[in-house]
Amino acid sequence: MPTLPLGLACVAAATQKAGHEVAMLDLMAEKDTRSTLKEAIEEIRPGLIGISARNIDDQNMENPRFLLDPVKEIVTDCRNLSEAAIVLGGAGYSIFPESALSFSGADMGIQGEGETVFPELIERMERGAALSGMPGLYLPGRGLQRKRSFAKNLDTLPLPETDLWSPSYEKEELWMPVQTRRGCPLSCSYCCTEVIEGRVIRRHSPNAIVRWIARWRKAGIRQFYFVDNTFNLPPSYAKEICRKLIDHGPNIRWWCILYPKKVDRELVGLMANAGCEQVSMGFESGSERILKNLNKKFTLKEVHQISEMLSDHGIRRMGFLLLGSPGETRESVEESLVFVDSLKLDILKITMGVRIYPYTSLATRAIEEGVISSLDDLLFPRFYLAKGLEAWLPETLKKWAVTRPHWRAQDYG
Repeated sequence: MPTLPLGLACVAAATQKAGHEVAMLDLMAEKDTRSTLKEAIEEIRPGLIGISARNIDDQNMENPRFLLDPVKEIVTDCRNLSEAAIVLGGAGYSIFPESALSFSGADMGIQGEGETVFPELIERMERGAALSGMPGLYLPGRGLQRKRSFAKNLDTLPLPETDLWSPSYEKEELWMPVQTRRGCPLSCSYCCTEVIEGRVIRRHSPNAIVRWIARWRKAGIRQFYFVDNTFNLPPSYAKEICRKLIDHGPNIRWWCILYPKKVDRELVGLMANAGCEQVSMGFESGSERILKNLNKKFTLKEVHQISEMLSDHGIRRMGFLLLGSPGETRESVEESLVFVDSLKLDILKITMGVRIYPYTSLATRAIEEGVISSLDDLLFPRFYLAKGLEAWLPETLKKWAVTRPHWRAQDYG
């Protein structure tokens, strides 16, 4: 599906609500970004330019793509076309605020939620006021100006509306992203969501979310993708979202991401009745020992039960395996492959090797084992792959995949 810039659109909506003239450009949909930028900047003559970096790389250990290279090119193009200051933000930027700012050559960066900081930055710059003390703002050579803060109630942050954001894709292929909550307290060993969004789960009200979906439905969008890392946590909130969708009757199709724990038949039934057609389940391993190493809070039995419930209600299931993490062996890999076969999934996505992000227990383990140094700049992708699997794992996956057309994976070598 096309990747739509939801974070950028949210910042643009908040800036517009604060009374500023805003134009938004989705360069993911453009083939000739230089010409598009030139035309837009000459027409708009911006006073400030914000650029969102969603991902740093594609997490592919075999052949990684470093996605900040094109961001750096865009910063350079903006610099050549305009005297406006350039601000970098986005989920990817927030993981590496200092090194990404230095690499890109932008004038400043905003870590975390930009909806409150970006409009305030504009106002301070218009007044000629000092930028020191702004939460989450990074300046080259001066670092973080003040510790960032998170909005406790997401309803205080506006959602992008159809008058600001008109995705340039055919509506039949468009899946509109929906984020109902932010923050994750689960602390999986490899995950950087806590760095981006914080540990505390913060939410939009179900009414606000469903009204927003209904407005996009009226604009002709029927397909939605709930991008929350854990749609089902807390379960009571997920059930209320589904009930509101059923009661409001917007007649939509949607996908979501489930954490395979705390899912009961009532929730799955509500999801199906509300229009859910597919879920992604990141169970990552079919070995109880590896699940424990990854700091997962569920069991294989729970994964199996939830998968069966979803299948019984006609909801397609995409599963994820993350192979090669600390403690992984040939035996645990084979356990995982047997386990996923037993689930009879519609789609399985397999990743070999684990991207190492800072401030994670995986990074600590990698330093202890000498895989990386504590001085390494992890902005440039580094991966953990348990010893002894380097040649065996891609060859094994290649053999298994021959008779399993529903598998999707990185290059098996």
